[in-house]
Amino acid sequence: MHNSILIPEKSINEKNILKHLFNMRFVFLSYHYSSDIHAPEEWLDRIDFYVGSLEYLSKTNTVIRVDYINYEGVFMNKGVQYYCRKPSGRKNYFPLKLHRFVKSLKPDILVVASFHDPIQIIQCRLFLGKKVKIIVQNHAEKPATGIKKQVQKIADKCINAYFFASEITGWEWVKKGTISSKRKIHEIMEVSSEFHPIDQKIAKLKTNITGYPVFLWAGRLNENKDPLTVIKAFLKFHLLHPEARLYLIYQTEELLAKLKTLVSQSNCPSIYFIGKIPHKEMQYWLNSADFILSGSHYEGSGTVICEAMSCGVIPVVTNISSFKTITANGELGFLYKPGDVDALVLAMGKAMSANRIELRSKILNHFKEHLSFEAIGQKIQDVAKKL
Repeated sequence: MHNSILIPEKSINEKNILKHLFNMRFVFLSYHYSSDIHAPEEWLDRIDFYVGSLEYLSKTNTVIRVDYINYEGVFMNKGVQYYCRKPSGRKNYFPLKLHRFVKSLKPDILVVASFHDPIQIIQCRLFLGKKVKIIVQNHAEKPATGIKKQVQKIADKCINAYFFASEITGWEWVKKGTISSKRKIHEIMEVSSEFHPIDQKIAKLKTNITGYPVFLWAGRLNENKDPLTVIKAFLKFHLLHPEARLYLIYQTEELLAKLKTLVSQSNCPSIYFIGKIPHKEMQYWLNSADFILSGSHYEGSGTVICEAMSCGVIPVVTNISSFKTITANGELGFLYKPGDVDALVLAMGKAMSANRIELRSKILNHFKEHLSFEAIGQKIQDVAKKL
């Protein structure tokens, strides 16, 4: 149960919001409409990967979040003020009412979720004037092409800074000419985790996981996440380590039939298709695992890997830019080329030979100092103060 206090919108004023002295006024804005969300509690569950850093910021700043969901109202949660709006119809490319409202909040810093809506960002700048600093948080989107790219280039003139989970990913936007300068790019993780280490024996009582070593994979069963490479590699690895187990947790089933056929033909009894589980139970699954696997060809950040590291689980992941950042360029995990089955088998073998106790300790320290909500919130504040 979230610590939410629902407040009638008309009663909210500066006295309601300002409980102590704040340094800056942050407004976090999303133009995306989440039509399947009908209540504040549902919304907080959906965005719990993101809002911990806002809660940290709220200790010394005014922090407000404005979102489009299928609910109209205002509520406070852990120091953050939430304004929820229900759009009147289809996507609004000229949300004048919304921008007037954002202006009325008198932000010092406006953080916009993603660069998907450059036309709206240009309009928002016109409403807010030059004094307000606008930051765009990359949300795994890639640089646009065609007319939209030209609009993004115009919008870039309205934007003071960008947050990318990996600085290298941000530089790609500069290389393509969408963002004008590397100086605007700041490496700040988008998501974090409230999970923590649990004794593995206790966790396994919840999950009934067996075997050693235990590999866990979680994500959508699609081509980008590439569970096919992961399973092919595990089948080879299993020949050398017959006690090993692979568990797959997934939210979608695009490749499920193909994957099950492959496993059936291999006669390997050590691969388990778990399916979808409640997010709160992931803490037990992660703590039951020795290693977290990923086959992703592209990720904006890497939520599951971040969550695994918050539990001290060792990553064996692709060498894409976001995972390089999360693992300190492989110092805190094992990297391999996406789609390369043999490279993954080799990485799994190296992971088996590592000093797990020492590496686990380093991972937990790194998470606290660089990937935790507190670390992210502090980095946001530091960048904002310099703008």
